[in-house]
Amino acid sequence: MLRKGFFGMSAENIISTAIISKFSEKLIDGLKLDVALVGGGPSALVAARYLAEAGLKTAVFERKLAPGGGTWGGGMLFNEVVVQDEALHILDDFNITHKELENAPGYHTLDSVEMASGLIFGALKAGAKIFNSVSVEDLVFKNGKVNGLVINWTCVERLGLHVDPLTVIAENVIDGTGHPSEILNLAVKKAKIQLDTPTGDIIGEKPMWVENGEASTVENTRCYFPGLYACGMSANNVMGGYRMGPIFGGMLMSGRKVAKLIIEKGR
Repeated sequence: MLRKGFFGMSAENIISTAIISKFSEKLIDGLKLDVALVGGGPSALVAARYLAEAGLKTAVFERKLAPGGGTWGGGMLFNEVVVQDEALHILDDFNITHKELENAPGYHTLDSVEMASGLIFGALKAGAKIFNSVSVEDLVFKNGKVNGLVINWTCVERLGLHVDPLTVIAENVIDGTGHPSEILNLAVKKAKIQLDTPTGDIIGEKPMWVENGEASTVENTRCYFPGLYACGMSANNVMGGYRMGPIFGGMLMSGRKVAKLIIEKGR
């Protein structure tokens, strides 16, 4: 039963005050980070978990209400996905169930809803923070380095309201926005950054080729400018890799790789 609290506050006041005060604490604490990840898809969630476990102050900024990226829907709303042997250790770290295909050894199916929720839970439990319904509209750029994000509520962005944003300072920024590579696009178009690619620009994603796309997703996961990294499909898009569809091993290994790169850089 709900009771009155301190100073005669009603239950309604207690609940509202608790939500506002605790979220405000979390947001203030998230304004200065070691690592800011943009996009809460599978590669970013994996990276967030390992970064937080290594003691780095880490937060994910997700535009949508629910993190998880394209994981939830599986393949064409059949909520199963496939992962290959090489990434099983990551699924095991998150205690996500998988089952090997009888007719295709080396490939495993898993429930996409369990995968999405398991990755979210694992990242949070490791100590990463997730800010959902938050959009990134710009970068903080100082002294030839990416230094953070400019954020606003997604509803403000979508309604086109003239509301000034807030800033997040971060030593490292990871673009996990998937196919559009939104943060790298911002860097190229607004800051006029030359990326570490053959053209200095975003090359663009190629059509589907599963085997090639899986390998290139991991290979293309790296730093593209001081303070700015890309993982998952964002990395493949910036370097012109192939698309791979509802197989997620490369995405998981990409998240693990970008976390390792940042952790080792700090040692």
